[in-house]
Amino acid sequence: QVQLVESGGGLVQPGGSLRLSCEASGRIFNIYTMGWYRQAPGKLRELVASITDGGTTNYAESVKGRFAISRDNENTVYLQMNSLKPEDTAVYYCNAEGGAYYPGSTLPLDFGSWGQGTQVTVSS
Repeated sequence: QVQLVESGGGLVQPGGSLRLSCEASGRIFNIYTMGWYRQAPGKLRELVASITDGGTTNYAESVKGRFAISRDNENTVYLQMNSLKPEDTAVYYCNAEGGAYYPGSTLPLDFGSWGQGTQVTVSS
């Protein structure tokens, strides 16, 4: 099992900044992709940004130029959010996909895990 723990959400005024962190733990072999998704009330969960183990990034159009995703090692990902807008208000979820060892397995098996979510509220 792979666990993801997020931190860094909160309340910020429009135009402000926040930095989200997510650390993965468990019997991890490799994490291919880590990403951030968000879900606002009454809306579907959507991809915000993702980064591969090779450093390739992908962003939603709505956050390009304002948000930046990064990884400082294989198991930790950050989302720097600048110039925040009220429409960025949502619960932000960390996601990771890769290979991990499970009880009884001698080879790594694919996994996909989600964090518990962290609230980001942008309001004056």
